[in-house]
Amino acid sequence: MNPEVAARLRLFSAIEGGSEFWSSEIERNGALLVLNGIEGNFYQKTKSNIENIRARLRENPLEKLIEELGESNSVFIYPGDDLWPKQLNDLRNPPIGLILKGEMEYLPLLVDSISIVGTRNPSNYGFRVASDFAAGIVDRAWSVISGGAIGIDSAAHHGALSAEGITFGILAGGVNRPYPLANERMFNEIRNKGLLISEVMPNVHPVPHRFLIRNRLIAALSKGTLVVEAAYRSGSLRTARDAAEIFRPVMAVPGPINVPTSEGCHRLIAERCAELVSSVSEVMELVNPLA
Repeated sequence: MNPEVAARLRLFSAIEGGSEFWSSEIERNGALLVLNGIEGNFYQKTKSNIENIRARLRENPLEKLIEELGESNSVFIYPGDDLWPKQLNDLRNPPIGLILKGEMEYLPLLVDSISIVGTRNPSNYGFRVASDFAAGIVDRAWSVISGGAIGIDSAAHHGALSAEGITFGILAGGVNRPYPLANERMFNEIRNKGLLISEVMPNVHPVPHRFLIRNRLIAALSKGTLVVEAAYRSGSLRTARDAAEIFRPVMAVPGPINVPTSEGCHRLIAERCAELVSSVSEVMELVNPLA
């Protein structure tokens, strides 16, 4: 491993994802220079959390990180790597790197993918719609991205898998700690028919704030985001707004006006943040109009 990649892996293990400051510093100066600056005194007065980052660097020497990757059978990729999904560079705060676990041959299929997100407490209608849309998308030789959660995420993954398509799970924890445990069987299927993707080291447990941080990855990796049932203040709306900020199409499925799980979708449509869609054909027209 060359020194620049080694430095990036160490920074990846020590710096919380989503930081515009550190993403900018690494892009501008290179990982090795930033690492040296952190271990020295260059950033002492710049970042209040510098001591926490230094502590994590001391706790995770390069040899330990490489061993963790090997034992988890996972792969570290980074900006500039041939495997790097270039669509992530549209973010203001692209990841320092990503950990992947599963079938690497499917990674190029991220280029033509659609994210499906929504509530963790869907109605039967929402669950069925998410599953049907996912199946229809993979039938058109596209792939499906979601976050692996119970609810609409699970419906999307299951819909893609049942149609023998490719699906990608974007995790808030490490690829060895996918959450929730109730979806363990589904995560195993995703590893066999797609990839698990994470912005933390393989054995890192998920914590609440990382779910919102990872939502920008769900938005950026795909060519469009579809919201299927979401409460008025659902985290799925954050994913939709992340997508809109980088000019990805945002779509929402309408539902009954008296059902709380449709309020978020109706809000996106009313605020002109999302296009109303009622079929897979309408989704494909928005994400792939020339076809």
